[in-house]
Amino acid sequence: MQKKFTARDFDFEKYEPSFWALNAWWMAPAAVFALTVALTVFSFPPSKAMAFAYVFAAPACYWALTKPRFKTYALVMLAAQAVAWTIILAWLHHVTWGGLLLLGPFTGAWIGVWHLAVWRALRDFVGRPFLVRVAIMLGLAALWVLIEWTRTWLLSGFPWLPLGASQWRNIAVLQIASFTGQGGISFMLIVFNFAFAAYMHRLFRERQSGMRRRSPEFSVALLVLLFAVVPFLADVWVHKRPENVESYGRFGLVQPDIPQSVKWSRENSDLSFDTLASLSIISSQMAADIIIWPEAAPPYAVHGWPDSDKLRAWLDEVATKAKAPILTGIVTEDDAFYNAACVVDPTRGGVQPGVYKKRHLVPFGEYVPLRPLLGWLEKVSDVSSGDTKAGTSAQPLFVRSGGKLFVAGMLICYEDIFPELARANARMGADVHVVVTNNGWFGEGGAAYQHAAHSVLRAVETRRPVIRCGNSGWSGWIDEYGVIRGEMTNRDGTIYFRGTDTFAVTRDKRWTSQQSFYVEHGDWFMGVCGVLVIFGCAMARFYLPRNTTPPTYAETVPTE
Repeated sequence: MQKKFTARDFDFEKYEPSFWALNAWWMAPAAVFALTVALTVFSFPPSKAMAFAYVFAAPACYWALTKPRFKTYALVMLAAQAVAWTIILAWLHHVTWGGLLLLGPFTGAWIGVWHLAVWRALRDFVGRPFLVRVAIMLGLAALWVLIEWTRTWLLSGFPWLPLGASQWRNIAVLQIASFTGQGGISFMLIVFNFAFAAYMHRLFRERQSGMRRRSPEFSVALLVLLFAVVPFLADVWVHKRPENVESYGRFGLVQPDIPQSVKWSRENSDLSFDTLASLSIISSQMAADIIIWPEAAPPYAVHGWPDSDKLRAWLDEVATKAKAPILTGIVTEDDAFYNAACVVDPTRGGVQPGVYKKRHLVPFGEYVPLRPLLGWLEKVSDVSSGDTKAGTSAQPLFVRSGGKLFVAGMLICYEDIFPELARANARMGADVHVVVTNNGWFGEGGAAYQHAAHSVLRAVETRRPVIRCGNSGWSGWIDEYGVIRGEMTNRDGTIYFRGTDTFAVTRDKRWTSQQSFYVEHGDWFMGVCGVLVIFGCAMARFYLPRNTTPPTYAETVPTE
């Protein structure tokens, strides 16, 4: 028989609320905020704690499962993302504090939209059938991928540090990108985040015991990891066999480390000329077959300026003394001002006529968008007084060395953060991607490492090696499986220095005349993610939990 329970039977002293129960209204949001900020920041380079990417969103998902008020949840998560991304992009303060304080919160809010969907999807998550919970989990992971994809093209695009970039040194996980693009890595990571949160909720909130403690969401997450890794392991192992390796020669990378405050001043131009020439001679003494200079290395325009003839003669002279062709970033002013790259071949008349022109420009760095409306704003870069014009072609550069001809698909500045540009290079027949950049604008913080992480993704997606040369790091080369085969550092282990180094670049011959699935089919995975989002929404809408009414207290009192 059930006992009648009244207020007189309750011992208020014995059952005094705990400190957590009294303060949970502010401690839970504060804990989620702090954990989200810390785990997000440390998931990405320069931090080496890439394992945090598997749990960085778990606190927010766990909190959403406890059904907090929407206004509180939205404010905390949007604020956490704004703070996290302002910290991640802190290197931008070397160029513009205003840009940092606008771009950091804006990027955080863009990503933070996902958390609002999490709150909505998890209101009635507990108690739903297994297939419904899995559909919601996969739909939320797919939504994250779609939000990241919009960052590649919306408002001219700023896809800096997609979640997949956090795994830039995790070779096993990276390989799925050759099939799905970087979105496949992000999808798998979000599935793990959600599954971990659901598992913790099952243990600590639902208080399941025995076999019920097992989390079906976590089992599905392990299957997703299995299918993302296992099919590609054989390729990673087999590519190391000597019979599969083809040599492209020795590439000498020159880091002039010219400060931005003096690079474009004519009175200091001799510093650039002397540094480039002397380092190139040293590189040739290290048996370099090809020498690479960074973005806009010579301080004058190769075409269109009064001193352009003298500059071309000087470039030919340096290449002749180095006894090797030079591939360099340049500026040129033909019909307009371009950020470009060219080849200087001393055996073929010096500066070659073929010029690659940068396709994706930096807003407010190389041009002012909507100039009729925003013309009062100045560019950050002082390379030219007017706007830089964008190129329209992925036409590669051809470099001959030692009787061999290799095709270089060019990526200038931050073009390697855009997957479609590297994909276009591969489709145009590029043997390798060559990234010439100038991260000297951003000091010695995390910008260079964050930037290099994108090159790792581009190498895996296109199955083409990537050779990077920066004004002051990160310089080195990455093979087609995302393995960092050479990294340019000095005796102190830093990438920020003036110097040169030479690397023997090789390639897996099996990819010489073959394109990856991603190069051939592009962003097909976005369509799959769209279907998963729609399916997840439908399942969440039509399949409600079995028990929507919580038990009364009388129903929980044991009988005599």
